[in-house]
Amino acid sequence: MNEYKELLFEISRSNRRACSLPQSDVPTVSLKEKFTEKFVREEHANLPEVSEPQLMRHYTALSNKNFGVDNGFYPLGSCTMKYNPKINEVVARYDGFAHIHPLQPTQTLQGSFQLMYELQEDLKVVSGMDEVSLQPAAGAHGEWAGLMIIKAYHETNNELDVRRKILVPDSAHGTNPASAVIAGFDVIEIPSNEDGTVDLEALKEQVGPDTAGLMLTNPNTLGIFEKDILEMAEIVHEVGGLLYYDGANLNAIMGITTPGAMGFDIVHLNLHKSFSTPHGGGGPGSGPIGVKAFLTPYLPVPKIEKSGEEFVLNSDYPLSIGRIKGYFGNFGVNVRAYTYIRTMGGRGLRKVSESAVLHANYLRHRLEPYYDSPYSQICKHEFVLSGNRQKKLGVRTTDIAKRLLDFGYYAPTIYFPLIVEECLMIEPTETESKETLDEFANVMIRIAQEVEQNPEIVTQAPHYTSVKRLDEVTAARKPVVRFE
Repeated sequence: MNEYKELLFEISRSNRRACSLPQSDVPTVSLKEKFTEKFVREEHANLPEVSEPQLMRHYTALSNKNFGVDNGFYPLGSCTMKYNPKINEVVARYDGFAHIHPLQPTQTLQGSFQLMYELQEDLKVVSGMDEVSLQPAAGAHGEWAGLMIIKAYHETNNELDVRRKILVPDSAHGTNPASAVIAGFDVIEIPSNEDGTVDLEALKEQVGPDTAGLMLTNPNTLGIFEKDILEMAEIVHEVGGLLYYDGANLNAIMGITTPGAMGFDIVHLNLHKSFSTPHGGGGPGSGPIGVKAFLTPYLPVPKIEKSGEEFVLNSDYPLSIGRIKGYFGNFGVNVRAYTYIRTMGGRGLRKVSESAVLHANYLRHRLEPYYDSPYSQICKHEFVLSGNRQKKLGVRTTDIAKRLLDFGYYAPTIYFPLIVEECLMIEPTETESKETLDEFANVMIRIAQEVEQNPEIVTQAPHYTSVKRLDEVTAARKPVVRFE
């Protein structure tokens, strides 16, 4: 077997080294003199010993097994897996950004503070909010921060004991109700109507003095624009509740409208979705939150502000929910988003959304004859199909997703939203060419034809990946995450 197919532990041989360290020029110190006995090893750690070529080939081979936006189409619905322009990476690696430390004197960080301040200003325009904080680490963290602001606001008004309910549509992202529960609220689900939008009558029945707020994204997770959003905002505001905007679907509306114009009071944005910074793989995200002026006192501290010609950190906000992230957020991600916004400009961001909506509707139009379409109407940046037609022939949506892997595509989001049976949620983003969209559509059509003519080729997929079909239940319940 070639060594790059084995674990590092399996190709390890004693005394092989991938580096050569210089002779130490400082006195040797016994660890037992500095640490108590329980913290000092009696034997060497069991680490692999390999040469530099072996090390490089191993990790290069592993990277080639990964799938990402740099090596294929990634139509993962509601995740906006757009291409990450490499100019963003170049700027993030500038010495003045990459080699600073947040504990330096603020006078030596003025350039970085200026970038963060200007990014906040840009995001205020894009979101229609009055103030923005870059602290949250990613989307769900931004949700939680927004909910803590809702909590603090009602507490200041001596109403928190009564306002315990957060209203969440049944098409919402799963993080919405989870974040609300973690923040200490009770979740009330609001059903969708036959056209996939929030049922206004059901909303009216649920709002009242106990309403803390409504969490919503627009367009929603079905890719449908909530056309009654202004009325929804009025319904919630009339009873003293606040509106929270989940920014996951901002890619559909940038430069066209804003959450602020729709009546939202709080918004979180996903810089790792809408603004092209790296996304997925457990890497850093960024989930800034924006608020209307009356909620500014509750934003996290310290806040980056401009005082004359200097940028300063201000923590003098007694009503603040406090610091929620070490230092000032994920700075490197923010540098990438800033670069993207300055590269695109206002007109460019509008073009992004227009193209994303065009691409989604083009794919929807091509695929609807072959898959069930529970909401056959003009969509925004994403759309949902159903594999119910294929299920009647013994093929599930998960089989279709696995068959897609054979053609070099990452699968769309499946079985979400939960209100669509055998759901396939597809988001092509604006960065793909018509040729790519057509190739993907042709493969999806081919799979639909295979289901009718030779379903076993789909139910036994994938056939050509390095790892074939897994026992997913066992893998989830009994994961093996270490080498013995």
